[in-house]
Amino acid sequence: MNLIKSLITVIIVLSTVVVNAQHKIPLIDLISNLENKYEIKFSYSVDDVNTIMVDQPDTSAKLAEIIEHLNATTLLDFKFLTERYITISSLNKTISICGNVLIENSGTPLFGASVIVNNTTNGAVSSESGAFVLHNVPINASVIISFLGFETVRINAIDLWDFQSCETIILKEKSELLNQVLITKFLTTGLQKRIDGSTVLNTETFGILPGLIEPDILQSIQALPGVESVNESIANINVRGGTNDQNLILWDNIKMYHSGHFFGLISAYNPYLTEHVVVTKNGTSSEFSDGVSSTVNMSTKDEVNSNFSGGFGANLLHADAFFEIPISKSLALHVSGRRSFTDVFSSPTYDKYFERSFQDSELTTNDATINESSQSSDFSFYDYTAKLLFDLGDKHKFRANVIGINNNLDYTETFTNTNDETESKTSNLIQENLGFGGNWFAQWNTKFSTELLGYYSKYNVDATDFRVETDQQLVQLNEVLETGVKLKSNYRISKALNLMNGYQFTEVGILNATTVTNPNFNRTKKDVLLNHAFFSELEFNNNSTYFRVGARVNYFQKFSKLLFEPRVNLRQKLSNHFALKLQGEFKNQSATQIIDFQDDFLGVENRRWILANEQNLPISESKQGSFGLEFNKNNFVIDIEGFYKNVDGITVSNQGFYNNFQFINAIGSYNAKGVELLINKTANRYSTWISYTYSSNNYEFATLNPSVFPNNVDIRHSLSMAVNYNILENLQVSIGGIYRSGRPYTVPVEGNETVQNGNNTFVNYDTPNSENLDYFMRLDTSLKYNFKLNSTLRSSLRIGVFNLFNRNNSINRYYEVNPDDNNTTIEIENNSLGLTPNASLRVFF
Repeated sequence: MNLIKSLITVIIVLSTVVVNAQHKIPLIDLISNLENKYEIKFSYSVDDVNTIMVDQPDTSAKLAEIIEHLNATTLLDFKFLTERYITISSLNKTISICGNVLIENSGTPLFGASVIVNNTTNGAVSSESGAFVLHNVPINASVIISFLGFETVRINAIDLWDFQSCETIILKEKSELLNQVLITKFLTTGLQKRIDGSTVLNTETFGILPGLIEPDILQSIQALPGVESVNESIANINVRGGTNDQNLILWDNIKMYHSGHFFGLISAYNPYLTEHVVVTKNGTSSEFSDGVSSTVNMSTKDEVNSNFSGGFGANLLHADAFFEIPISKSLALHVSGRRSFTDVFSSPTYDKYFERSFQDSELTTNDATINESSQSSDFSFYDYTAKLLFDLGDKHKFRANVIGINNNLDYTETFTNTNDETESKTSNLIQENLGFGGNWFAQWNTKFSTELLGYYSKYNVDATDFRVETDQQLVQLNEVLETGVKLKSNYRISKALNLMNGYQFTEVGILNATTVTNPNFNRTKKDVLLNHAFFSELEFNNNSTYFRVGARVNYFQKFSKLLFEPRVNLRQKLSNHFALKLQGEFKNQSATQIIDFQDDFLGVENRRWILANEQNLPISESKQGSFGLEFNKNNFVIDIEGFYKNVDGITVSNQGFYNNFQFINAIGSYNAKGVELLINKTANRYSTWISYTYSSNNYEFATLNPSVFPNNVDIRHSLSMAVNYNILENLQVSIGGIYRSGRPYTVPVEGNETVQNGNNTFVNYDTPNSENLDYFMRLDTSLKYNFKLNSTLRSSLRIGVFNLFNRNNSINRYYEVNPDDNNTTIEIENNSLGLTPNASLRVFF
């Protein structure tokens, strides 16, 4: 019986071969037949066609159909020169390719992997099933497949040519990463969630978010639950009820003290050379400290590529360019630059931004009693970065970085003096952050690696304010100098276990100076603080259990003070779709910002950095814990997390009170607790999400009465929702809205609105933060269109609109003594951006 079965199988196979062979003929014979039948001529090299077998065409097929079939089924390029002459070549052949990208071990599809034809702009992103298709690919090209956290794969295009059975490409997660990517498309393409709960923004593959025309780093993270800005400023990002100075911002390991252009409306960091941004709200690695609310860690591209690439573009506020320049196989230079043209051209977007930024400054509220006075202002900003990359073999990498950020405001008043002479006085505000850094990474063997890095950061605000009404000149300076050195090592104990140890030294010096003429006054204060820190951390991941447990010990030499900071981050799978999360951390911060409304910079910038002195300015210390449940199935995510945070060592001057405590020195704390909920569904053509945060945030100052009252950023309810949809493969639209409770404010005592103190009159405020502004609501939308200019240039057009319905949202309210009646007050209202359109055009090569 077995012999009979074997004979039958052999007969079937042989029959199939014979049948197929009957349908296959030599291409050289087919060419001759076609030339005779259609009276045409082929031009070809005999070597190209001599050994190729092709299908016997249908006798009823048209010539164009036969040529199209030959193009699709052979590796030759058949091209009509005229109706009678056809060339056959193997040099310029392009093919269509396909593949399926899977994750090693699990075999699950990898959604959002970047698939690029090397040295071209032809590319795609893998779908929800991991599939991709590319057309017009040169036959001799190589295809690069990459994804953040995975090893890059390079494969020949010809190996992906078979559409009958698309090739499977396996991507391996980088062996050094235990903190793996958990969700590959989170809210939008280019946003991912790691297993430790942190969020990663990959700017190169970033999709679209409502209102945004660029992958603005600090605007984008506000899509995350628990992250928002109560006054629409990226210079005032509030993470779980904290203030902006409580966010540690790192750019290539350099600590940054300034984050925004246009005084907070635009991120100061060029996104196009920033490879990824990691945002951590809790359970931070012990490697980091000094930000008691969150850590925003930006890393630029770190690979030495052999191809020159870059891009340039412009929107209605600025123009920019970036370049990746290979110098040799082991040496490369990355540079970027951006400058506004707002001092030359005023767009509708600039007018809206200017009105929002300077609505409560001396630029718009100057003394109207000056005779024949006129004002003019010029505002501009720029930033630049450069990075030198050198690889010494495969084991050692050396990097050097520089970043510069600048905002410049000139304000000129022209007036007629008492002698009927025309005079002009100019005030100026310069805000800068300059950083230098370098690091050496060494992979000593498969288990042990080290990294040594150093950095220097300088921030300064320098203002010259000439006040015409008093003939007085005010010069102010706030300067921060920080240098740091860090050495860390990683030892891979096993595939699932890693041990990290390290040491960090930082020196921070802060200068505050004020000089006044008429009458003459001078005040200068400088503080320096040295900090030594040792940190250690154990990280484990066996695909069902992840934990990172560590500690950091800080020693402040000036105060002989030792601070111990434990950290924990745990995630436990309950099943294939459910997981529990537990996070906790202790952190400290020695440099904070005070807010002084009486001694500000032109009324535009009222915050200045100061250093703890452990007397009236203590080191801030935080304790935070969170617990949550996560559901993840078929790209549908439900994430709910409760948190509790206590920050001790804040001062009244940190908070910017508009109440009776404004001029009192007091030390206290705040407690924030709440629940964050995120529901997110992603697919090939769309992504939609709903985010809701409930939180309660209260101050406690033991020496004040009342001692407990709502925090300035106590937003009880915050809801956001959005939908992204791919109308076409190259056309995306996004629309979304924000709805949240109004922030607290303080009203004057009814019937007794002012109080006299000597020769001065002050607002007599009622119970602090006892009232709330009206709810805040805003709808935003964006459109993104990708297109190719030629085979090497690709381009994108983006259009975005903030506040589509032009809703008038109040973001702050306070009171001043009425200059016409000292017994009453006037209400000052700050409003959000109105309807604000913007558009950008970019070209990549």
